[in-house]
Amino acid sequence: MKIAKLAAGLAASSLLTTASFAAEFNLRMQTQYAAETVSGKLAQEFIKNVETMSGGRVDIEMFWSSAVVATVEGFDAAATGVLDGEMHGGAYQTGKNPAFQFVGDPMGGYDTPYELYSFFYFGGGREAANELYEAYNMHLVGWWTGGQESLSSSKPIRGPEDLKDWKFRSPPGLETEIFAELGASPIVMDFTEVFTSLETGIIDGADASSLANNVGLGLYDIVEHATYPGFHSMPVDHVTLNLDVWNSFPDDIKAIFDVATQALALQTAMTIEIANAEAATQLQAKGVTLHDWSPEDRAEFRAGAQRAWDGWAAKTPEANALVEAHRAFLRRTGKID
Repeated sequence: MKIAKLAAGLAASSLLTTASFAAEFNLRMQTQYAAETVSGKLAQEFIKNVETMSGGRVDIEMFWSSAVVATVEGFDAAATGVLDGEMHGGAYQTGKNPAFQFVGDPMGGYDTPYELYSFFYFGGGREAANELYEAYNMHLVGWWTGGQESLSSSKPIRGPEDLKDWKFRSPPGLETEIFAELGASPIVMDFTEVFTSLETGIIDGADASSLANNVGLGLYDIVEHATYPGFHSMPVDHVTLNLDVWNSFPDDIKAIFDVATQALALQTAMTIEIANAEAATQLQAKGVTLHDWSPEDRAEFRAGAQRAWDGWAAKTPEANALVEAHRAFLRRTGKID
């Protein structure tokens, strides 16, 4: 009898232990990154942090390389409950509302990720952005970005004067307007055409990615000039959750997601900053010239960007609200008058 009672007690204890480790929140999320990429590994660390800090109450199943839906569809999949959240970027949603440009890449606004993070956490950015996101049944937890991208060129690009008639591969949208405003000749083309176009002189340069990524793409086997540190484009990925899911969390789980996202943001900025610095050293050793624009030249580019921002701000009330939020912070920090 005693043995039977002991066995029953152990079984009950086992069930309690199993129950105590069952996740309270089982979440399905998606990112466009493959798990083995640098960004994928950073996202894995984010997942580990959330699960560890929550003591196993949160379990995240990540779908890598946009395995559930196309990258541009991830936001809507989360908003409608197909997913619980996603880690793509706001710029993919500019067709939904131009305001998403200013959470996806506020071109010409900031010099470093730390400035952009300061706007988000201490400059009203989080509140302004969530007015946009929550209208689509989504909550923006935070941003993660590697910082400024670099332009690659067969000609020197020492400052704004060198942009005059500079023909380069550009993504569509706001960037083409900013550079055209400053006298450049942006050409929207598929990235697969860049190498041949550079070799044949159809274009003088290209906007592709960060300095380190451009090295990996082989651009500096063709051209010998680059901007570094960059000044023109800082693409931002985000961490979002379905608004109903977010509202179902107790305050401690919300805080865990917030802290884990801040860690992801800092780790991303540091990781890419180191990779770019290493790439810069290698490129200079092989004779590539890196052009670091002066504060005055950056201010001139920012002024041109502001004129293009005006056109986008006029498109929707939400775009205007985000532009004004950025401008208020840029004035506060002395970057614009």
